[in-house]
Amino acid sequence: QVQLVESGGGLVQAGGSLRLSCAASGRTFSNYAMGWFRQAPGKEREFVAGISWSGRSTSYAVSVKGRLSISRDNAKNTVTLQMNSLKPEDTAVYYCAADARALLLGELVVTLADNYDYWGQGTQVTVSS
Repeated sequence: QVQLVESGGGLVQAGGSLRLSCAASGRTFSNYAMGWFRQAPGKEREFVAGISWSGRSTSYAVSVKGRLSISRDNAKNTVTLQMNSLKPEDTAVYYCAADARALLLGELVVTLADNYDYWGQGTQVTVSS
């Protein structure tokens, strides 16, 4: 089992930047592919970005491509989401998630929330217009 704790959320003006971090503890971090999801009020949880266990493969939602960047540091057990050029529609609770099937997936990044096994508590991101 792995425990995930997000940090870095907050209030920012449109066009600004935030950097979200997710710290993992428990089992070997490199055994997990990692993802960021978000959920806005009244909406379903949606995939934002994902990264393979090695960091060599990444995947992004169309709505964030070119503005958000995911990375990981397996030595520090962290995954980071750099968020630039933020828009009001990026306002949501952002969740870090771990997919335990890294050895099976290889460099494939899964975008479906149901495929992720462990979740953090979330961090609020609010973008004002």
